[in-house]
Amino acid sequence: MNPTYTAVATASGRESRAITADGQLDVQLAFPKEMGGTGDGINPEQLFAVGWAACFSTSLDRVAQARGIDASDVAVTAEVSLVPADGRFELAAVLRVELPDHLHCEVGKKLLKATEAVCPYSRAVQGNISVEIVTE
Repeated sequence: MNPTYTAVATASGRESRAITADGQLDVQLAFPKEMGGTGDGINPEQLFAVGWAACFSTSLDRVAQARGIDASDVAVTAEVSLVPADGRFELAAVLRVELPDHLHCEVGKKLLKATEAVCPYSRAVQGNISVEIVTE
């Protein structure tokens, strides 16, 4: 394996400090209130949602550019949930993609399908978690 880039981060649980090796991200982690925590910190699902929203949006823009389509004003909101299942938790996600009017058509559907195929986050979870893509 010859990676182009490797992110390195360290944490020691959901109630700890998480920091990247380069110091660019240094956050206090905490359980959300919905899980009995204080909510006084970031949780892993929030971090995953931020990364996935950014990655999917960037991937969509690149797919659109390759097809000569302007998608620069597309916004992606990722909702990452913990869902109880058989005594453990599983992830589930909804990606809400705000498409401009000119992409609310077959072209937009094809862009989303192609983006799912190239976005590293989407490919990583494919077949592993429930994912719904909603256009707005």
